[in-house]
Amino acid sequence: MLSPSFGLALLLTTLVALGPLSTDLYLPALPGLTQTFATDVAQVQLTLSIFLVGFAVAQPFYGPLSDRYGRRPLMLFGMGLYLISSLACMLAQSIETLIVARFFQALGACAGPVLGRAIVRDVYGPLQAARVLAYISGAMAIAPMIGPFFGGWLTVWFGWRANFAALALFSIVQLVVVFAMLGESNAHRDPAATQPRRILGNFRALLSARGYLGYLLCASFTYASLFSFISGSSFVLIQIYGLSLQWFGASFGLVVTGYICGTLITARFTLRLGPARMVMMGAILGALAGTLLAALALLEVRSVWAILLPMTAVLVAAGLIMPNAFGGALAPYPKMAGAASSLMGFVQMTLAAAVGIVVGHAFNGTAIPMTGAIALCGWAVLASYFLLVRRSGSEPSPRPPSPGRG
Repeated sequence: MLSPSFGLALLLTTLVALGPLSTDLYLPALPGLTQTFATDVAQVQLTLSIFLVGFAVAQPFYGPLSDRYGRRPLMLFGMGLYLISSLACMLAQSIETLIVARFFQALGACAGPVLGRAIVRDVYGPLQAARVLAYISGAMAIAPMIGPFFGGWLTVWFGWRANFAALALFSIVQLVVVFAMLGESNAHRDPAATQPRRILGNFRALLSARGYLGYLLCASFTYASLFSFISGSSFVLIQIYGLSLQWFGASFGLVVTGYICGTLITARFTLRLGPARMVMMGAILGALAGTLLAALALLEVRSVWAILLPMTAVLVAAGLIMPNAFGGALAPYPKMAGAASSLMGFVQMTLAAAVGIVVGHAFNGTAIPMTGAIALCGWAVLASYFLLVRRSGSEPSPRPPSPGRG
């Protein structure tokens, strides 16, 4: 069985980072793809949103399957699928082919964060999980910070296909390391975990707990606000504000430093203040910063800093919310860690994909659709906290339903 170590934390960080890296590395290439494939902004943004759809579709399967068969075999399968799909993206000759390949790439990439979070819960237990997830999230933020920067240069030097070639090489290294070093962490395998009745029963039990539902919505609306920026930022900053591909990457990296700051604050204070209080502070900050961001866009303040500075504060809030929401949600469920993680991921990715599609279709040559979505999501996080998390109190954890026939 696995035991806590720096090497394990480092490996889990790279696995959890696979999703953000898969979306952020090729962001600078998005505006150019409209000319490459002779298509519109909405179709190009669909390559991002379909990735989240694939993530969402895979979540309910990885969790229960890993609860029954273990984390390791599912992680190996996911990494192999990711490698094949990355090569298909690299070789795509039409926007339709790229969209389909991105869907399957997401099915493989999904194994990293879903199983990675479950492994953290397996190895570190309920008290340390939020803190370890915060450290992993802070280190993981390096991926979206440097991803657009290197993606911009790769696109300038070698074209957009080089981004997917880099992802394929990265996945080869991960696959080898997982095969050689990642042992099994699931000490509570549940033979009935994949029975449809058990899966639905577990999900029903989780959603009936006000605390879990509140944390789920806080994490989901937070990620939806981040994805609004991810899907819209390249068009806003490059097409509207005229940033070069290289400067876009640097600007994106500046914003992501906010997330790193938030996760470092989380790692320092979560054990003292508790996940719920940390989520509350992040929710208040996110709602205020998102409102300022949208207000500056409505007032037509044509400065890059009117986007970057409030968005950095939104990312600080996300660093406070995300690790604590996941840690607080998963802590009571050692025997359902995979199911609890996968359900959170499913809702998170589905909501973010829907918001991303809306932002793409609403793009009107201004920053208003993107910033408006970020502000609305921020207030939704705040409402979820006060209406659900805060009112959950010492609500007892739901017990898994007894095994039944599928």
